[in-house]
Amino acid sequence: MVESEGAAGLRARRRDERRARLTAAGRDLYAGQGYDRTTIGQVCAVARVSMRAFYEEFASKQALLLAVHEKVTVAGMDAVGVVMRRPDIDDLTTAKRIGLLFGAYTAAVTEDPAAAKVAFVEVLAAGREVEEHRLMWRSLWTAFFSSEIERAVARGEADDRDHSLAIVGLIGAVNEVLAHWSRSPSSRVTPAALARELTRLTLGTLGARIPEEVR
Repeated sequence: MVESEGAAGLRARRRDERRARLTAAGRDLYAGQGYDRTTIGQVCAVARVSMRAFYEEFASKQALLLAVHEKVTVAGMDAVGVVMRRPDIDDLTTAKRIGLLFGAYTAAVTEDPAAAKVAFVEVLAAGREVEEHRLMWRSLWTAFFSSEIERAVARGEADDRDHSLAIVGLIGAVNEVLAHWSRSPSSRVTPAALARELTRLTLGTLGARIPEEVR
């Protein structure tokens, strides 16, 4: 029994390592030469696995793209969650709160520039399955921004109006700013500068006062 469990554990580790190699290969190829130009065969060659092994992990080239996108998106959401669990978070002004949230988010999603390019650029041309996945994440961010706006309005720190269309535009703008950053490696600004710009954009959308430190 001990030997059997040991063998099972070894197989699981090897499979995890194989999946990680495939994910890394897909990330690098999609970011470097583009999703459309990348074949499953190329991914397998870079990852040093067989085509059969690929299909044991991923149903398609799109599924591999989704795995990279999910990793970046979850990292961003997790970083926001850490900020939201701060003991003083409910006492902060809207400007300070939004600044902290974008600071954590941009640091997380830009940590791996190749993965960021896949998540914010290459994902745009990958078909209906991927678009539906993006819409699912968009709905989560819409709910998050809606709750933040309700809080800001209740505190008298944002305009009391219908922000539903503004939220759509804001999410699109955040994604486009990060896509631009991903496309321009030679002129990338720091994550902190990205966070300040996105904070200004959000506060302006809300009709909230923009403090001097983020102007």
